[in-house]
Amino acid sequence: MFTGIIEDMGLIKEVLVDNENKTFWIESTISKDLKVDQSLSHSGVCLTIEEIRDNQHRVTAIQETLKKTNLDQWKPGEYVNLERCLPMNGRLDGHLVQGHADATAICKDRKETHGSWEFSFDFPKKFSHLVIEKGSVSLNGISLTLFNVKKRSFSVAIIPYTFEHTNIKNVLPGDKVNLEFDMIGKYISRFLELK
Repeated sequence: MFTGIIEDMGLIKEVLVDNENKTFWIESTISKDLKVDQSLSHSGVCLTIEEIRDNQHRVTAIQETLKKTNLDQWKPGEYVNLERCLPMNGRLDGHLVQGHADATAICKDRKETHGSWEFSFDFPKKFSHLVIEKGSVSLNGISLTLFNVKKRSFSVAIIPYTFEHTNIKNVLPGDKVNLEFDMIGKYISRFLELK
């Protein structure tokens, strides 16, 4: 379980393809502190640490993960947002994030607004029941608050600290980001569906 509060950014050093899987070597300041078999959020996608080498760690994404996320487009030289799991006695500064992306969203607009930034995204309409005004969403693993919610689009405002310390600063119109909807909303939706 994660909170959507990004700890570090990792630099993709190498991408290896093995059948339908992709393996990534990622360099970061927290890599040396990780443990093999530990879960780590990579731009909102929970991946298992397979190997640690100095200040790099290795993870693999299988076909199911590649289909639902933007990991298939990751290339050496790009940065990903990193967050370790929430300890049971830790603070929940963002919102409950599983690291299981539901879909991708497409950036439609990005503009600076007097020192902060505003991004607009389109998402698959079938998830529209999970998006509410002032609700929470995870974009590339970042816990954000929604506004200007429509049937298949929403906007988020980015404060300067988040802009500088995450890979949101690299997102341009047309780019895909990993999207995870609020877990509580998904449980309520499922409950009502089965009732």
